[in-house]
Amino acid sequence: MPAAHARSRRERPAKPALTRDGIITTALRVLRDEGLQRVTMRRLAQELDTGPASLYVYVANTAELHAAVLDELLGEVDLSPARGAGEWRERVEAVLASYGRVLHEYPSLARAAVVARPSGPNYLNLLDALLALLKEGGVPDDQAAWGVDVLLLVATADAAEHSTHPRTPHSENEWNALADALRNASPTDHPHLAGHAAQLLSGTPELRQAWTLRVLLDGILRTPLPDAAQSSTP
Repeated sequence: MPAAHARSRRERPAKPALTRDGIITTALRVLRDEGLQRVTMRRLAQELDTGPASLYVYVANTAELHAAVLDELLGEVDLSPARGAGEWRERVEAVLASYGRVLHEYPSLARAAVVARPSGPNYLNLLDALLALLKEGGVPDDQAAWGVDVLLLVATADAAEHSTHPRTPHSENEWNALADALRNASPTDHPHLAGHAAQLLSGTPELRQAWTLRVLLDGILRTPLPDAAQSSTP
C-alpha cells in the first residue's frame, strides 16, 4: 500500500523550465559554495532536479560551462577607467587590477581562466575597453590586437599564482626553500645567480605586477607584428 502522505505527480509543483541562464546561475552558486571542482554537469543536474543529458542542450561541455561562468563574473570588472581621464597606461593597469581582483576571489577559476575561452558579452566588453585604451595610447591596431591577448594572459597567470599560494599547503616552505637556494648559490656553479638573491627576491607582488605591465605596454607600443603576420591579415 502506498504511504499515506505520498503525493501524486499532479500535485507536485512544476519544475522551472531549463534555460542556459538558469544553468549558469546555478553554476555560480555552486562555485561560491563548493568551488569550481564541483561545477560539473552531474552536480548541476542534481541541483536542477534533472538528468545531465538535459543540460547538454544548453551547454556543450564542462569547458564551455566554466567559460560561461567566467564571463558572468567578468561583469564585476570595473571598466570605468576606460571612459575616465588620466594617463592611459595607468588606466590599463586599473582595469587589469580589477580583473585580477575578481579572479583572486576564486582561485580554482583563476587557474581555469588560463586556458578558458569565454566569448560572452562581459568578455567582449573587457576586450573593447582595453583596445580603446591602447588606441588612446597610440598603439597601432594590429599590435593592439595581439597585445591585449598578452596583457590578459599575464594578468590571468598572475591572479592564478597569487590567489592559489595562500591556500596551498607548504607554499611558504617552498618559497623559503627557493630563497635559501638563491642566497646560497655557488659562484662557481651559478656565477650569474650568486650575490643577486636580494634583487631576485625583491619587490611586492603588486610592484612586480605594475612593472610587468609597464614592460608589456611599452613593448606592445613599440614592437611591430612579424611581416608574415601582417601579410596574412584578412
